Amino acid sequence: MDVSVAVARRMAVRAFRPDPVSGNVVRGILTAACRAPSGGNLQPWKTYALGGDVLADFKAVIADKFRRGVTEAPEYAVYPPNLWDPYRRRREETRAGRYGAIGYSVDDRRGEEDLAERNFEFFGAPVGLFFCLDSRLGPPQWADVGMFMQTVMLLAVEQGIDTCPQEIWARWPKTIRQCLRLPDEYMVFAGMSMGYRDPDHPLNRLRTKREPFEIVGQMLGF
Repeated sequence: MDVSVAVARRMAVRAFRPDPVSGNVVRGILTAACRAPSGGNLQPWKTYALGGDVLADFKAVIADKFRRGVTEAPEYAVYPPNLWDPYRRRREETRAGRYGAIGYSVDDRRGEEDLAERNFEFFGAPVGLFFCLDSRLGPPQWADVGMFMQTVMLLAVEQGIDTCPQEIWARWPKTIRQCLRLPDEYMVFAGMSMGYRDPDHPLNRLRTKREPFEIVGQMLGF
């Protein structure tokens, strides 16, 4: 598969079929993704793949806390406070599309709760991934982990598998740390759902917009 085809096909899938993904396939994707670049070849990522009963038990713990209204302090802010345009506009347009796909208006709090609950169920995917790194590392290494995640997603497409990156898991640092037995010095950067998309689900018929190159880039000296 051409890389350009994989890039075009990749999307954040938010509804999965229950069909299992082989552990060997998951391991192969994660192993191949380790060729992702990192400054100084630090390879700062630490990845955990959950499936089967382990994933089911983890989701049960989160579901119980979510129903009881238990919250935890995130280790970082996914978005800056008082987000400004054009970033705020792009995010609001995307939220409106997702809420509408599941029958809510953008100002309906139930839509936010519904999507959060779906997130914490890995959208029904049979594989849940967590990407962690040593908290003593800095923003450049966070970027490295992001490149590693992108490489995972594109390699998954090559295998006919879909994904959804999920920074929302930053909301549960204590629970994830306990369940993964994560070393004290490590932090949870993001999670990811992995599996086979449900092509008929309304959330998967939504493709987020991208700005034209002229808005986000410039060509100089050509």
